[in-house]
Amino acid sequence: MRIRVRVPATIANLGPGFDAMGLAIRLYNEIEAEPAPALEVVLEGEGADVLPRDVTNRVVRSAAALFEQAGMTLPPMRLRCRNRIPLMSGLGSSAAAVVGGLALAAAWLGRRGWREELLELATALEGHPDNVAPALLGGLTLVTQDEEGLIAVRVLTPPMRVALALPAVQISTEMARRLLPTQFPLSDVVAQIGHVALLVHAFREGDWELLRRAMQDRVHEPYRARLIPGYAQAVRAARAAGAAAVCISGSGPALAAFAPEGHEAIAAAMAAAFEEAGFPARTWVVDVEPQGVQVEVEPDPNPR
Repeated sequence: MRIRVRVPATIANLGPGFDAMGLAIRLYNEIEAEPAPALEVVLEGEGADVLPRDVTNRVVRSAAALFEQAGMTLPPMRLRCRNRIPLMSGLGSSAAAVVGGLALAAAWLGRRGWREELLELATALEGHPDNVAPALLGGLTLVTQDEEGLIAVRVLTPPMRVALALPAVQISTEMARRLLPTQFPLSDVVAQIGHVALLVHAFREGDWELLRRAMQDRVHEPYRARLIPGYAQAVRAARAAGAAAVCISGSGPALAAFAPEGHEAIAAAMAAAFEEAGFPARTWVVDVEPQGVQVEVEPDPNPR
């Protein structure tokens, strides 16, 4: 048996949707797994020189967590991880590892209809749901929690492209969260609620003018922007090049720009602004991923 998993990068928060909104995009990590005499982890691409190759690898730990939940131990396997999502970028590399490991384990165990079932465990492993939900479900995802558990809803949107710019700065989620206040003025809370509601409508309708006005945040971006050299210049450059709206992707430092057209020029403008600030940047232009993580199981050609 061979299992192939493809899990997308994600843009969390999307401005005012702090810890409650995320968008899956077509930039993928890929995992292949097959039985082996002992655990073997092969790494390629992003983080191959720093990520662990043993049981402490996040893909392995996540897969093991689902097996443990099923009352079993992780069987010995050979894992090949081809990583295209940069580490500590704000593009959901950690969530991709968690979701990839869980999807792999679910396929190995022969589970069906596992996407929604895995959300609780994925959130427990990751610590927050705004990246794992779109990585599992695809597209634009709204997620929150109440006393009964997690609530996740996928919002249908028109086809959409995103311009990304990632400056050569690393920001950990923990560091970015420590910057945030624990209390906010009521006026900021009210404005935030209104912007989130309008943002969902703007995405659903493909309303670029409304997106421009709705993608405004008062809770996390004003604080996290301080960790991103050249942030203000890059945002101005993106808007001047035609972006309708720009946000910090997750905790940063990547920026995501939304526009009806001209994405390559917008990405180049952001990169030039970061370069001028002394930090070279990598860029991508990607489509929204509507389906989330994908799994393919190749049966053993010689079953016993």
